[in-house]
Amino acid sequence: MTTINTRKCTIEDLEILREISVETFKDTFEDQNSSENMKTYLDRAFNLKQIEEELVNEFSEFYFLYLNEDIAGYLKLNTNDAQSETMGNDSLEVERIYVRKKFHKQGLGKFLINKAIEIAKEQNKDKVWLGVWEKNENAISFYKKMGFVQTGAHSFYMGDEEQIDLIMTKLL
Repeated sequence: MTTINTRKCTIEDLEILREISVETFKDTFEDQNSSENMKTYLDRAFNLKQIEEELVNEFSEFYFLYLNEDIAGYLKLNTNDAQSETMGNDSLEVERIYVRKKFHKQGLGKFLINKAIEIAKEQNKDKVWLGVWEKNENAISFYKKMGFVQTGAHSFYMGDEEQIDLIMTKLL
């Protein structure tokens, strides 16, 4: 029998969180970006000090995703001042929804989005939002199926290259 569940991450999870971050980000975006920009971004976004700062931020939460006993990915949520855009205290941001490649196509993304929505409702939030690269058509399609609509856009820097993330929002 297959079991899917989550566990809130703690500071003790720092190293594995970094490893999964680098692995999943590279698997998803390495083919569409220069190696120099990829390295610059990974070194900045996923160094141990940066992840530690995010882990101890009272307005950010990380959840490991488990498929049976294996860590299949993780979810990062932000509220209040931890959000990457000013969206108000009635919003919850899904900053990262990372599923390891070998666990794709098993409904785990849907499970994580539903987990984010559940947490947002528990915290009395009115909306859930996220940013998704405009060229990531599979993800955009998935979020639309989950009830998100595009409400804006913002710049995302992959090294020295400016890219556009679509802001997608789901009202609760």
